[in-house]
Amino acid sequence: MTELTKESQPVAGGIELVRGESLWHQRWRVFIRQRSAIIGMIIVGILVVVAVVAPLIAPYDPEQVLIGKEEVRKRDKPCIHLLGCPEDKPQHFMGIDGNVRDEFSRVLYGARISLMVGFISVSIAMVIGVFLGAIAGYRAGWADNGIMRFLDVLLAFPALLLAIAIVSVLGPGLTNAMLAIAIVTIPAYARVMRSVVLSAKEEEYVTAAKTIGVPTNRLLSRHILPNAISPLLVLATLGIGTAILDAAALSFLGLGAQPPTPEWGAMLASERNQVFSAPHLVFFPGLAIAITVLGFNLLGDGLRDALDPRMKNK
Repeated sequence: MTELTKESQPVAGGIELVRGESLWHQRWRVFIRQRSAIIGMIIVGILVVVAVVAPLIAPYDPEQVLIGKEEVRKRDKPCIHLLGCPEDKPQHFMGIDGNVRDEFSRVLYGARISLMVGFISVSIAMVIGVFLGAIAGYRAGWADNGIMRFLDVLLAFPALLLAIAIVSVLGPGLTNAMLAIAIVTIPAYARVMRSVVLSAKEEEYVTAAKTIGVPTNRLLSRHILPNAISPLLVLATLGIGTAILDAAALSFLGLGAQPPTPEWGAMLASERNQVFSAPHLVFFPGLAIAITVLGFNLLGDGLRDALDPRMKNK
């Protein structure tokens, strides 16, 4: 059922609620008034577009070695004709890497891989975390104690170190890296869901639903889970940026994406010793990681301010 505001009153950002305005529309107006949130949304939107159209805008295959096809050398500097690069030289916007591949094409395709890692790992963590949190909060007793103590054990280890340990056991690779990142972030989603369930199950509408015999799965999915959408959405948005950063760290250590996969962390690792002789090969992948994480953090902060009811009075 759509929630309607009952009267005009000020909320965050100096916005006044309009009588009859839906709650989600009001939250959207709060969101779009935040400059940082809009910047984050624009950054994320551009990244998604780049990831989708990468095959159309990348001038080369990201794994194509250009030896014998063009007069280029490994670790050549960027060549842009509009910036004075000779017309007779092939144009490479971000230069050539140590394996004589086009750096620009690899950075573009890296957006695909990083976003895939972020969305998949967060989706896995959210599904499992919500399921465990719902059981722990609703059943209570031994189920709650068993599940939460197990998750506390996971939280006792630094997330990245635990992810490194998991990948070391499973073996290096992008799939295992995504699985490891998902496992170490499950407790966060489980705790959020559990707190929502503990609060909501004491409400009168939940008690009434129990009285008329509504099945537990329907009760959780239709009556309790909607209350957790806002905090879970914020946590997931922030978690995507963290997952991308963790995946880059694992790839940098040789535990994530393996060559010749164009993943930003792996690209940094392969050229880490050329920071002074060929700084562009370190600068561009590092900048891509920084901008991506910044975009998701700004977007997550904006969603938190818009969806958190406590922000209305600030």
